[in-house]
Amino acid sequence: MKKKFLSVLLAGTMLMGLGAGCAKKQDSKKVGVAMPTKTLQRWNQDGDNMKKKLEAAGFQVDLQYADNDIPTQQNQIENMINGGCKVLVIASIDGSSLGTVLAAAQEKNIPVIAYDRLIMDTEAVSYYATFDNYQVGTIQGEYIRDQLQLDSTDGPYNIEIFTGDPGDNNARFFYGGAMDVLKPYIDQGKLVVKSGQVDFETVATADWSTENAQKRMDAIIAGQYADGTKLDAVLCSNDSTALGVANALEAAYTGEYPIITGQDCDIANVKNMINGKQSMSVFKDTRTLADQVVEMVKAIMEGKTAPTNDDSTYNNNKKVVPSFLCKPVFADATNYKELLVDSGYYTEDQLK
Repeated sequence: MKKKFLSVLLAGTMLMGLGAGCAKKQDSKKVGVAMPTKTLQRWNQDGDNMKKKLEAAGFQVDLQYADNDIPTQQNQIENMINGGCKVLVIASIDGSSLGTVLAAAQEKNIPVIAYDRLIMDTEAVSYYATFDNYQVGTIQGEYIRDQLQLDSTDGPYNIEIFTGDPGDNNARFFYGGAMDVLKPYIDQGKLVVKSGQVDFETVATADWSTENAQKRMDAIIAGQYADGTKLDAVLCSNDSTALGVANALEAAYTGEYPIITGQDCDIANVKNMINGKQSMSVFKDTRTLADQVVEMVKAIMEGKTAPTNDDSTYNNNKKVVPSFLCKPVFADATNYKELLVDSGYYTEDQLK
C-alpha cells in the first residue's frame, strides 16, 4: 500500500513538473502587444494584424488597448512584464510616458519594440518598427506642391495646416517632412496661411481627434473664409484630422473643396476621396508592418539581432534606436482600387 502511494505520488509529481515545464515553454513564447486606443480604425487593424500574424508564427499574444489613457497603458505594460511576456511590442500613447515602467522590463531583460511611435527618453527600447514618417510628410507636401503647380505658377494660394498629437513623436516627423517641402513657398508668398497658424504647437491636434480638428477648422472658416475667400489646400497629417476638416468644410464653406491630404486610408476617408471631398491619403499597409514585427520578434526569441534598415535617424534622447522603416505610398481616387481593393486590404462593399 505504501509502495502504491509512493508510486502515485511520484507520478503526480512528474505530471506537475511536466505541466510546469509546458507552462514555462508556453510563457517563453508570450508576446505583449500594447496599442493606444480602439477609437481610431487604424489601431484596430494594427492590433488585429499583429495578433493574427504572431499567433500564426506560434506565439502566445497578450493584446491590450488603453483607450488613450496613459496610466491604463502603463498598468497594462506592467501586467505584461509580470505576466511572463518575453518581448513587448508597444504603440505608445505618449512617447515620453513609459520610462519608469520600461525600466522594469529592462531589469528583466525583456526587449521592447516601439511600434510606429518612437518611445522617448529611455534606454529600455530595443528596436523601432515604423513607416518612414518623414517621407509620409514629404509625400503630402509634394502632393500639394504638384497639384497647385507651385514651381510654375505665381499664386498666391491659401493653405491651412493640421498635424497630430503633440505627445506623438511621429507628428513632428510628418509635420517636418511636409513643411520642408512647403515652407519655401510660404516664405516666397506663393502659399499664404491666412490664419497665421503655422508652428507645430499651434497646428497640433490633441489625440489626433476628428472633433478637435473640426472645431479648429470651424473657427478658421469663420475667421478667414466666411467672406468667400478661397481656400486652396489643407495639409492634414492623417485621416482623422482630415475628416474633421472635411466635416467643417461641408457645414460652413461654400467654395470649391480645397486639396486635402491625409494618411492611413481609413474607410470614411477613402469614401471621401471617391466622392471628391479628400484629395489623397498616404497608404501605410499595416500588414507589411506586422510582417516585419513578426520577423523581429522571431529573431529576438532565437537570441539573434532583429533585422533593421536604419541605424542613424531615430534618436529618442537617450540613444539612437535601431529601426526598420517600411515604405509608404499615396492613394487617391485614381489608384485606390489597385492599392486597397485588389490587394485585399478592403472589399469593394466596405467602400460603397
